[in-house]
Amino acid sequence: MSLDKVLAISGKPGLYELKAQTRGGFVAEALADGKKLSVSVRHNVSMLSEIAMYTYTEEVPLREVFQKIAEKEDGKEAISHKESKAKLEEYFKEILPEYDEDRVYVSDIKKVFQWYNILIGAGMNDFSAPEKEETTKEEATTEEN
Repeated sequence: MSLDKVLAISGKPGLYELKAQTRGGFVAEALADGKKLSVSVRHNVSMLSEIAMYTYTEEVPLREVFQKIAEKEDGKEAISHKESKAKLEEYFKEILPEYDEDRVYVSDIKKVFQWYNILIGAGMNDFSAPEKEETTKEEATTEEN
């Protein structure tokens, strides 16, 4: 499973895997308990592969943030999202030292750690870039030469 199929649905706790499209939306399965739910087009849905964190120089894809956490924790669960604000900010600064403190809120940091721990609990621990992107980079390098 890749982050392209993992969804965050507003108003619904946890993360979901996209299973199938329907006429009025799609079917998603909760990563935590495997329950399926029908989601209409009225819900605000975000794919984790499309989310990025603000830094002072650029936006860092969530996948890269997860990869840094996984490297720090050796693929195991990270700090709980229920820790104090100070602990969460200190830990996040270790992971992404250049994050923009004015635009990345504590609620965002909590979601990152909560989502990371859900993904680890669901058996997903490879957050490296998809092979498609690597192939595209190799082709671009070949074309330049």
